[in-house]
Order: sequence, then C-alpha cells, then structure tokens
Amino acid sequence: MKKKNILFWLWMLPLPLFAQQRWTLEECIAYGLKNNRTTQVYLNEKKIADAKAREAVAAHLPTVSLTGALDDNLKVQETIIPAGVFGPTDTRVAFTKKFSTNLTTQLDQTLFDLSLIKGLKANVYSRQQADLNIIKNQETIIFNISTAYHQIFVYQQQLDFLKSNRETYSQQMEISRLQVSKGILLQKELDKITVDYNNAVSQTVLAESNLSLSQNQLKFEMGFPFEQQLEVDPAGPVASPGLPPLTSISVEAITDYRISQTDAKLLEIDEKRIKAGIYPKLTAYVRYGGVGFGDQLGQSVSSISDFSVIGLKLNFPLLDFFKRNAQYNQAKYKRINAQENLKIDENRYQLDYQNARTKVTKEFTNMDNNQRNISLAQSVLDVTGMQYKKGTVDLNEWLKAQQSLKEAQNNYLDSLYNYLLAKIELDKASGTLRTSYATQK
Repeated sequence: MKKKNILFWLWMLPLPLFAQQRWTLEECIAYGLKNNRTTQVYLNEKKIADAKAREAVAAHLPTVSLTGALDDNLKVQETIIPAGVFGPTDTRVAFTKKFSTNLTTQLDQTLFDLSLIKGLKANVYSRQQADLNIIKNQETIIFNISTAYHQIFVYQQQLDFLKSNRETYSQQMEISRLQVSKGILLQKELDKITVDYNNAVSQTVLAESNLSLSQNQLKFEMGFPFEQQLEVDPAGPVASPGLPPLTSISVEAITDYRISQTDAKLLEIDEKRIKAGIYPKLTAYVRYGGVGFGDQLGQSVSSISDFSVIGLKLNFPLLDFFKRNAQYNQAKYKRINAQENLKIDENRYQLDYQNARTKVTKEFTNMDNNQRNISLAQSVLDVTGMQYKKGTVDLNEWLKAQQSLKEAQNNYLDSLYNYLLAKIELDKASGTLRTSYATQK
C-alpha cells in the first residue's frame, strides 16, 4: 500500500523536478524575438510612421474652424469725417457700439499644392523604413543571442576540460603522496603537482564565473527573467566544414543596404518637395458667421445678423527665392551623397562578405587542427604517464605533457569560439541571419 502511495505522489510531482529544460539556440532566438524589449520599441516606431502618413494625408482634407469674439469697447473709437461731406465742420462718428459679438465658422480645402503632393510619396518609404528597422532589430537580437549562446557553450566545454584535468592531477597527487611516504619521491615534486592542481581549481572558479556572466547576458538578450534558471542544450552548435568562397552576393539581401536605399529615396522626395515650393498654392474656402452690436451686452447677442462668403485664395511666393534655393541645394547634395554612399556600400558589403567566408574556412581549419592536437596531446600524456609509472621518465616530463594538453585545450576553445562567431558574421555579411534561423527551425 505504501508503495502505491509513493508512486502516486511521484506521478503528481511537476515535470521540471525530474528534468531541467535544455534550451536550444533556435528556442532561445524564438523566445528573444517575442520578449526582447526592443521589439516593442520598433513596433511603436512603426505605429509612429503610420501616424505620420495619416498626418500627411490630412493636409489634403478639408479643415473646419470655429471662432468667436465678444468685445466690450470700454471707450468706443471714433473717426473723423472731413468738413464738407456732411457739413461745414469735421464730424466725429463711431462705427461700432460698446458691445460687439462675432461668431464665424470656416471650411478650407486645398485644391492645389504641389509640395504637398510630392511629400505624399514619402509615406510609402517611411513605412518601408519602419518595417526594415523592425527586421534590422530582429537581426540584432538573433546575432546577440547567438553570440551569447556560443559563449556559454565554449565555457561549458572549458569546464569539462578543467574537470578532467583536475581529476588527472588529483590521481597523480595520490600516487605521489604514496611515493613521498615511501621515500621514492621528494616532497618538492609533489608540491609541483599540487601547484598545478590549485591552478586548475582557480581556473575552474573563473570559468564558472564567466559561465554565469554569459548566462546573464543571454537572459538579457532574450528578455528572459534573471531570477529563473536557464540551461542551454549541452550538445551545443554543430561544427560544419568551412564554406568555399563565392565570388559575389546580392547586396539587396542586406537590411542595412535596403535601409540606406530607403533613406536615399526619402532625400530625393524631399528635394522634389522643396523645388515644388515655387508653384502657387490654391485654396477654396467657405465662411459663415454672424455679427451683432449693442449698447448693452444682451443687445449685441440678440441683434446678431448672419453672413456667408465663398471664395478662392491663391498664394504665390515671390521673394523667398534665395531661402528656397538654399534649402533645395542642401537637399540636392544630401541626395547625391546618399547615392554615392550606396555605391560605396555595395563594394564594402562585397568585401565584408568575401572576408567573412575566408575567415569561416580559416577558423574551421584552425579549429579542426586544434581538435586533433588535443587527441595527440592526450595520447602523449597517456604514454608519458605509463613511462613515469615505470620510472623511465621523471615527473617533469609528465608535467610538460600535461601542460601541452592544457595548451591544446585552450587553443581549441579559442578557435571553436572564433569559428562559431565567424559563422554568425558570415550570415550577417550575406544578409541571411533571419533566413538561416527560419531554415534551422
């Protein structure tokens, strides 16, 4: 009966108590794309672009205004009618009363404004720019998460190496202690091994600290709660052979280039908008209102008489040529520079891509060689250990062999991280960070 109860309660325990979730790189990226705070920032920027587009369209729609005024003329202004008009002397006349009321509503409709028409085209590119900035932010999130994830994987590998080295030193220390107790080995020889063992312990503490810092960095890039545990997949990324160099790429696939193209288009539209300012602006308006006058406040309200007006207004700028010409030249040369920078960027992106492919191949070769060196160094250490037990070599030879293994391990870890980072840089240089992630998914 007790056995059944125990099985029941074990079945009721939550799954996380039995197995800690191991996050793959793809899972970390998927989580980060949803939860990184910058995602919401760029979504808000998209909404701002949409609002600006609606604001630009609103300039072509009718506008209605309502104004009202109530004046108390504390001292009524008078004017003079010269002598000879109504009499032989000047006549003082007031054309208003103490109180006056004025209510007016007016509708204005722009009929023609070429600068506004040119400016409307910017809406399309402003929205494209916002969309591209969202994509750019996603690529940044993917790059940062991948870098932090690979750093964790390398530190985990380092800890595995250090643990193995500590066990080797610990076993050798036990053997040496027996030899010292029997007088076969001097105490200073044991001390040499102890020093190396203590160094391995210190390196382990440092590696564990670096691992913890990298885990916190990964949590930050993902938007993951710091107080929760995050364990990455111990299998880690798979090292694939170096990619052969290609001759060229399509710069259109690179988000930064597409953003620069959009900026150039916006500058071109701004140039045309300023140039269009030379043309007249035609506006239609309809006005309806009422005016009342009286010696008492109530009379100014009760005596209101209405009026209405419909008309056209033409605004033709004449004497702003120098200002507009200066603005036009500024916009013109900004547009020319943007187009020149696009041509420069094309060559730079080609260079970055070629360098990235070369680096991937080189770093893979380096990593592969260093991985083989670990096997060779381990083989040398095993042989030297057997020889040391037989007394054919001294302790210094064994320590040198162990040191060679440590150097091979460190070289491999450095080249492994460089290779993984080079792969990310290649995806970035080719504009395939997001597509590579989608393919892996």
